[in-house]
Amino acid sequence: MRFTILPLLEVAALLLSAITISSAEDTKKCAADYFVKELPGQPPGPLIKMHAGHIEVDHDNNGHLFFWHFQNKHIAQRQRTVIWLNGGPGCSSLDGALMEIGPYRLKDDHTLIENEGSWHEFANVLFVDQPVGTGFSYVNTDHYLHELGQMADHFVIFMTKFFELFPEYEDDDIYFAGESYAGQHIPYIADAVLRRNANKPRGAQDWHIKGLIIGNGWIDPEPQYLAYATYAYKHNILSKTSDAGKAIEAQVAICQKDLAAGGKNHVDTTSCESILNEILKRTKLPDPDHPGNSLCYNMYDIRLMDSFPSCGMNWPPDLTSVTPYLRRSDVVAALHINHDKMSGWQECSGAVSSSFKAYKSAPSVTLLPHILETIPVVLFSGDQDLICNHIGTEDLINNLSWNGGKGFELSAGQWAPREEWSFEGQPAGIYQTARNLTYVLFYNSSHMVPFDVSRRSRDMLDRFMKVDIASIGGHPSDSLISGQKGPLVAVGSHPNSTIAMEQEKARLQAARWDAYYRSGVIALIVVATLAVAWGMFVFRSRQKARRGRMGYKGVAGEDGREWDEGNLEELAPRRGRYEVGDESDGEESPAQTPAGK
Repeated sequence: MRFTILPLLEVAALLLSAITISSAEDTKKCAADYFVKELPGQPPGPLIKMHAGHIEVDHDNNGHLFFWHFQNKHIAQRQRTVIWLNGGPGCSSLDGALMEIGPYRLKDDHTLIENEGSWHEFANVLFVDQPVGTGFSYVNTDHYLHELGQMADHFVIFMTKFFELFPEYEDDDIYFAGESYAGQHIPYIADAVLRRNANKPRGAQDWHIKGLIIGNGWIDPEPQYLAYATYAYKHNILSKTSDAGKAIEAQVAICQKDLAAGGKNHVDTTSCESILNEILKRTKLPDPDHPGNSLCYNMYDIRLMDSFPSCGMNWPPDLTSVTPYLRRSDVVAALHINHDKMSGWQECSGAVSSSFKAYKSAPSVTLLPHILETIPVVLFSGDQDLICNHIGTEDLINNLSWNGGKGFELSAGQWAPREEWSFEGQPAGIYQTARNLTYVLFYNSSHMVPFDVSRRSRDMLDRFMKVDIASIGGHPSDSLISGQKGPLVAVGSHPNSTIAMEQEKARLQAARWDAYYRSGVIALIVVATLAVAWGMFVFRSRQKARRGRMGYKGVAGEDGREWDEGNLEELAPRRGRYEVGDESDGEESPAQTPAGK
């Protein structure tokens, strides 16, 4: 119904204005409002300190970013914060929280278990759903973002408001990390933060960016598009000389033409995207379990097959638990999801992705040379990923000029060595470093490296953050580069690591049992002493009575000290019952028993 009476409209407007003002005051939040008191399905033991909820980044269009922050377990040398972003664009960073580097993983849709390779061992970890509209984030549907610069501006607003809520983290060493399309997000955000630091208001604090970590990142379209075919041939997905291979080569030629015509200056080029689509389509196979259907390679992990045309969209398998878990009403309530977020959580938003074309944005590779002047960068790749494969990453590095050199060339004809990395006695990958840039290749790993090898990924993180515990000691797991043990990092054991904490608990438990044992020994000695005293009293009483009957007194009037040896037989059983050590002669003492461990 539409009212046309003017006074009524005026009254309604005033009421609405008053309600809006009141609502704005009521919804002004503090850190305590974001505190997560409990998490459904949490494992036994104390809950990790965490905060979650929304921060407004676009008032006019109701734009809010969702975050989930986990406090570090331990502090090594100084406070650090890792800000993790997933890709898409439009894919939720809760993929990272619940399937990769977060403290928990899902055993099923209602049971959380601890992630032994979690990155929060020595760093606070902050997961952010962005751009607006991604995951639990939201915005008016006609205001999804289109460009990388818009996204970076929103993120600076988010960080400003986050540090206003949690000022204790503003002085942390900050590391931006993520994967896939975050290879575009992260350099743009880092560049925006550097510009913010250079032009910050008087009295504002610098944000200390200490490093960028990008896994299987989409960074430089030209070499990465052309690496699709190269990778497929190298991994025997198809033959270059086959009919399928010839069709792929024809598509590569079209792509190269479009890149040369200006496509290389854009993040996406349609004809080049078709190379991957053609590879997946031309290598599909009949599905033996479902006649009439087909199987195709999983573009995120070529060791696996998926139903066509999904080709990896049904992966990873944990999604079958993550999605229903994050749609549970008790989980939504625990994470403080605003009521304005109308739809349930979904891993990737098609609406965000279709809007975020970044057509006016230069590829992030153009920002890397400037960033590398002051900020170290790690690019890492899982070797079984096709969509953002390691060949493309290696080619973009070889083509890149930074800090006075090109690629990993140290001098004319001399290149930085590719150093073999082993972890706990197994080949783990390759390290290569020059002029502030490190490349890490992970063996037997997919597009989501921490999903496959979480502890190895944390070893990489701790090395990069220079978490050095050598001066403290411990027994770390073997992590060797070119046979050399670098800094002792958190994947092993030292007095401030998770493993060391467990060892300390075991030591304290053993000490507690030893104390119990010693207390028992003392008690036994006391009881035995009292028993002997009582025995002597009884014996002397009997002797006194006997002497009384015989009229005998000892010298100087004392009772005689001799007694019949046969009286010892009456004391021996009682005294013997309390012999120190007798109680444990036939069993382990408490100090020897592992108390159920």
